Amino acid sequence: MPMRQLNTLLKFEQDKEVSAAQQLQAAELEYQQNLQRLTGVQEYRLEYMKRLSQRSLSGIDSATYSHFHGFIAKLDHAAEQVQIAIKQAKSMLELRKKQWLAQRQKVKAVEHLKEQQLKKVAVLAEKREQKMFDEIATQQFIRRNY
Repeated sequence: MPMRQLNTLLKFEQDKEVSAAQQLQAAELEYQQNLQRLTGVQEYRLEYMKRLSQRSLSGIDSATYSHFHGFIAKLDHAAEQVQIAIKQAKSMLELRKKQWLAQRQKVKAVEHLKEQQLKKVAVLAEKREQKMFDEIATQQFIRRNY
């Protein structure tokens, strides 16, 4: 494969690798944000439970208790939804990581091909140079002896 085509292919694969890395980074960010959301909901639920406990000590009517209980149920539901989002984000993160690793392997393969091609070019150049020196030496030998 000509060097120009290898350079073009390498650039193409490197661009795809950059894109895959960006997608991996976005998936990691999404996963981390969901983990933070879950922590926030859990902390808020705990705080709300403490308030309910404190209000219970001084007496609480059934309507207020129902309100507290209903809100805690909503927080539990929100936590369940965030846990679903975490599972989805983790799956996406794993997929993006596999895609990035596969793309990285392609880049390495093309880089290897390019190195081999450069070695071949260098060997051919060295042979041409040696041939040229041999011809010069032959010409000098012929001139000296005739």
